[in-house]
Amino acid sequence: MKNLLEKTFKLTENKTTIRKELLAGLITFLTMSYILIVNPSILSTTGMDKDALFTATALATIFATLMMALYAKLPIAQAPGMGLNAFFAFTICGVMGYSWQFALTAVFIEGIIFILLTFFNVRELIVKSIPKVLKDAIPVGIGLFITLIGLKNAGIVVSSPATLVALGDFSQHSVWIAFLGLIVTAVLFVRNINGSILIGIVVATIFGIILGDVTLPDTSIISTPPSIAPIFAQFEWDHILSFNMLVVVFTLLFVNLFDTVGTLIGVVSKAGLADEDGNFPQMKKALFSDALGTTVGSILGTSTITAYVESASGVASGGRTGLTSVSTAMMFILALFFAPLFLMVPAAATSPALIIVGLFMISSVAKINFSDMSEGLPAFLTIVFMPFTYSIAEGIVFGMLSFAFIKVCSGKHKDVSTTVYVIAILFLLKIILDASHIMTNAAG
Repeated sequence: MKNLLEKTFKLTENKTTIRKELLAGLITFLTMSYILIVNPSILSTTGMDKDALFTATALATIFATLMMALYAKLPIAQAPGMGLNAFFAFTICGVMGYSWQFALTAVFIEGIIFILLTFFNVRELIVKSIPKVLKDAIPVGIGLFITLIGLKNAGIVVSSPATLVALGDFSQHSVWIAFLGLIVTAVLFVRNINGSILIGIVVATIFGIILGDVTLPDTSIISTPPSIAPIFAQFEWDHILSFNMLVVVFTLLFVNLFDTVGTLIGVVSKAGLADEDGNFPQMKKALFSDALGTTVGSILGTSTITAYVESASGVASGGRTGLTSVSTAMMFILALFFAPLFLMVPAAATSPALIIVGLFMISSVAKINFSDMSEGLPAFLTIVFMPFTYSIAEGIVFGMLSFAFIKVCSGKHKDVSTTVYVIAILFLLKIILDASHIMTNAAG
C-alpha cells in the first residue's frame, strides 16, 4: 500500500509523508465540514428536502474531492459553494420566483458548458492570462477573506448598522473558545510541533465542552444516510431557452469560474506547486474536476460545486498532493454515517485555523510592486474587494477591470493581453446587466 501511494502521489518528490497528508486532509475536513449543516439549511428554504440535501451535499463533496485527488492530484477539496448556494435559493428561487427544479437545471447546464470550455482549454487560457501581479494579490485577498470568515464564525467580529463591522460580545463563550484555540495553535507552531492546527481545534472543542457550549451526542453516533430520492435528477426543461435562464447560467458560470480560479491559484501557490508566473501543470485537470463535480452535483440534487478556500488550512499543515484530498473525502464518507460525532465541532473551534492560514497567505504581498500605480492599484483593489464584498470573485473582477483600464489609459496597452480585454468587456456587461436587473425590479 505504501509503495502504491508513493507511486500514485509521488510523496517523496513532493517532500511529504503519508501521515502528513492524512492529517492535512483531516484538518481540511474540519475547517469545511460546516457545509454539511449550512448548505442543507440554505437550499431547504426553496422547498427541497433537508434530510436529502444533507446526503446530496456529502456525496457531491466526496465525488468532486476524489476527482481533484485522483485526477488532478491536488490537495484541494471541493463542495457546494457558499454564495452560489445563496444565489440558488434567494435569487433564482426567491427574487426571480423560479422552482428549485429550474435552479438545478441551470446548474446542470452550467456544468456541461464548463466541461466544454475546459476541454477546449478556454478556462485554462483565461487563468493563464491573469496578470502576474493579480496572481500575487489573489492569495493575499483570500487570506484576508478567510480570516474575516474565521473572526465572524467565532463572534469576534460582528455586523453593525452604524459601522458595518464591529468588535463582538466578549461575554460569549465562542469568542474565548476561538482565542484559546488560536493561542494554542500559534504556540505549537512556534515550537515546530506537527499537527498544530488539528491540536488547536481539538483543544478548543474540549474547552467548548467544558463551557457547556458543545454537547456530546446523547444518541447513537451511527446513523443511516437519508435517501436523496426526493431531489435526485429533478430537472425542469420548460424554460431552458428563456432570457432568464441565460442570465442565471451566465451568473453561475461567472461566479464559479473566478471563485474556483482564485482558490486554485491561492491554495496551489501556498503549496509551492505553482511556477513563478502562478501557473501549474495540473490546471486543466483541476478545472475539469470542478466542471464534472458541478454536473454530478446537480444530478445528486445540490448547487454549484467549487474548490474550497478552506483547503489552505490543510496545505498549511503540510498537505502537498492528492492524498490530502483523498483523506478529506474519506472524512466526508465517515460523516455520512457518524454525523452527530463529526458535527459536534463548533465553528468557533475551527476559526483559529482560518485565522492562522490567513496569516500565511498574505505573505505574497511582498512580491507586489506598489510603487507602480498601474500594478499597485489593481492589486490593492483585488485584495480589499474580497473581504469587503465577501466574495473572491468580486475581488478578481475589479482587479482585472482596473488593471485593463489603467494600463490602456496610461499608454501601457501592450501589458494587456487579448484575453484580458475580452474578460474586462464581459465583466462590464455583467455589471451593466446586474444594474439593469436591479433597476427593473425597483421600478416594478
